Amino acid sequence: MIRINLLPQRKVKRQAAEPGSKELFIGAGAVLAAGVLVFFLVDKPNRDHLNDLRDTNDALQKEIQAKNRLLAGYAELQKSAEEADKRAQSINRLIGAKVVPANLLHELGEILTTAHRPTMTEDMTKKTSTTPDGDPNKRFQTDWDATHVWFTTFTDTAGAFKLEGGAQSEQDVAQLGKRLAASVYFKDITPSGGERVADTATGITYYKFTITGKVAY
Repeated sequence: MIRINLLPQRKVKRQAAEPGSKELFIGAGAVLAAGVLVFFLVDKPNRDHLNDLRDTNDALQKEIQAKNRLLAGYAELQKSAEEADKRAQSINRLIGAKVVPANLLHELGEILTTAHRPTMTEDMTKKTSTTPDGDPNKRFQTDWDATHVWFTTFTDTAGAFKLEGGAQSEQDVAQLGKRLAASVYFKDITPSGGERVADTATGITYYKFTITGKVAY
C-alpha cells in the first residue's frame, strides 16, 4: 500500500505564496508613498498658490471698489469744470470787447450754463413751462447743452445790443435766442442772419450767428 505524505507539499505552497504577498505589500506601499509625495510636493503647493492668487485678487477688488467710491462724482465735477471754463472764455471775450455791466455778464453766464435757466418773471416762467398755460413758441429745451454756443462780441449802443458768436448748429442758436427772450434783462430778441463757415485754424465748420435786441437796464 502506497502512502502519500501531503505535509511537505502544503509547506512548499505556503513558502511559495509568501514571497508574492510581500511583493504585493511592497508595491502597494510604494504606490501610497508616491501618492503622498505627489500630494505634498505637487498638488498641495499648487492649491496653496491658487488660494494665494484668489486672496490677492479679492484684496485688489476691494481696493478698486474703495477707490471707485472715492472717485464717485469725479466725472460730473470734471464736466462742470469744463463747462465753467468755456463759459468763462465767452464772457472774457465780451469783457475784452467792451465793458458790459456786471448784471448782464452774470445773466449771460447763467444762459451759457447747461441746465440753468435765465432770470424770468413769474409770467414768463408760466409761459415757458410745459403746462397747458405754457406758450410753445416761448418754451425752450431744458436739457439743452449750452456748451454748443460761444460768444465773440457784444456791443451796446444806447440800449440796443448786437451779440455775435458761433454754434454747432442753427438749432443751438434758436435755443439761445429763446433764453435771451425769456430773460428779464433782454427784449425784442431777433436773430439777424447767420451762415456756416470753416474755422481757419482747424478747418472745422460751425454756424456763425448774430442776434440783436434791446437791453432792459
